Amino acid sequence: MAKILLEMKNITKTFPGVKALDNVNLQVEEGEIHALVGENGAGKSTLMNVLSGIYPYGTYEGNIIYNGEICKFNNIKDSEEKGIVIIHQELALIPYMTIGENMYLGNERGKAFSINWNETYGEADKYLKIVGLEESSRTLIKDIGVGKQQLVEIAKALAKKARLLILDEPTASLNEDDSKALLDLLLKFKEQGMTSIIISHKLNEIAYVADKITVIRDGSTIETLDKTKDDISEKRIIKGMVGRELTDRFPKREKKNIGKLAMEVKNWNVYHPLFTERKVVDNVSIKVNKGEVVGIAGLMGAGRTELAMSIFGKSYGTRISGQIFIDGKEVKLNTVQDAIDNKLAYVTEDRKGNGLILSKSIKFNTSLANMSAVSKNRVIDADKEYLVAEEYRDKLKTKCPTVEQNVGNLSGGNQQKVLLAKWMFAQPDILILDEPTRGIDVGAKYEIYCIINDLVAAGKSVIMISSELPEILGVADRIYVMNEGKIVGEIKGEEATQELIMSRIVKSSKGEQ
Repeated sequence: MAKILLEMKNITKTFPGVKALDNVNLQVEEGEIHALVGENGAGKSTLMNVLSGIYPYGTYEGNIIYNGEICKFNNIKDSEEKGIVIIHQELALIPYMTIGENMYLGNERGKAFSINWNETYGEADKYLKIVGLEESSRTLIKDIGVGKQQLVEIAKALAKKARLLILDEPTASLNEDDSKALLDLLLKFKEQGMTSIIISHKLNEIAYVADKITVIRDGSTIETLDKTKDDISEKRIIKGMVGRELTDRFPKREKKNIGKLAMEVKNWNVYHPLFTERKVVDNVSIKVNKGEVVGIAGLMGAGRTELAMSIFGKSYGTRISGQIFIDGKEVKLNTVQDAIDNKLAYVTEDRKGNGLILSKSIKFNTSLANMSAVSKNRVIDADKEYLVAEEYRDKLKTKCPTVEQNVGNLSGGNQQKVLLAKWMFAQPDILILDEPTRGIDVGAKYEIYCIINDLVAAGKSVIMISSELPEILGVADRIYVMNEGKIVGEIKGEEATQELIMSRIVKSSKGEQ
């Protein structure tokens, strides 16, 4: 019988106004990959923050038993000394430091005030080789992609002699190839005896790597499924997560109300803001009609976000050229305010960095893009602001005790709903959604798809960027395929398949059209 490496018993954690964890129990065997799944706000990350000492002993009830002893971690350093290392969804790397410096930050090689750089970089290179990253440890973090940064985080964990590796949404920002490589790396570590806990909303990935799956719902443990004897299909996992079967992942929508042309972008060109000779958007032309969802598919680095941000008031790029027409009239969108004034909105993929002010309330964030609607003579009407936030809280089914709560205390899915509320309150006619369901669960995704349906049913236009091809296929009426900054295909929604989209990308990479 396998040894129990970790047991979390009767863990209860309360925040002001909400019980995040209610008597949660978790058992993890040595050498297994154990998945933690549940809807946003279910308590998965909170439980791992308790385990890793981010929420110190005394701020929760219950016991952590690790390697046979009761542990009372007061900070993350305490848990790391035991070999428990957590990698968060938002990577904690410093862009203008080298890979090696990042890996040993707080864990320096050498003596006080005298770092041994040869040892630092030599050790770092050794761990980079183990994770399969063919980069020098002297490379700056800013010069490598997000997939490689994720591998740096894992190498950093190995350098801390990790025995139990916790990964919170490790593939949320990765394309399919990078995701597969990372999951295969976890399986390789498992063969070498490492234990892992993985939190992910990508249920196909969970089924691929996990030996056991613990389902958490509303702060309580519901069940633990064992790959060797239980059904771990996506349908079965979803039933545990949401308490019911989700028969259709994408809500049905009548597509009869697609109207006349809402926006057209013609011959759009954008150059990189720092490397100004590098063209990131190359002569792109797209159209979106009223009442239509247009998808933009492509691999990471295809130029989709750069296109969206540059259209939205030139908030990205330099040497921008081309034309934008809204309702048949050419418009100059030189600033974000110009875009908002022309009823265009952009919901960023980076909700925590650029979309929301985490230290402010739901109420404040909801009215942020349209403050004139809740103010008079430049003075905010607090009652009106509160009523607006309450209206969107109800409309979008945002889970929170009060709209006075700071956005930073919400789960990822509920933060995404606040970000949507912010731009919906700006009353746009055209809404660009950039990875609107990244890092959120199937239940919250379904609710966001319903919101998209409601918007287009009201005659609004939606442009949706997504790296998840099933999502693009399930939501879009028409799909543009981007690769290397260019549009390489336009496909009707009913004719589109994953294979067709990928074939357009592959052909364009080979120089075929």
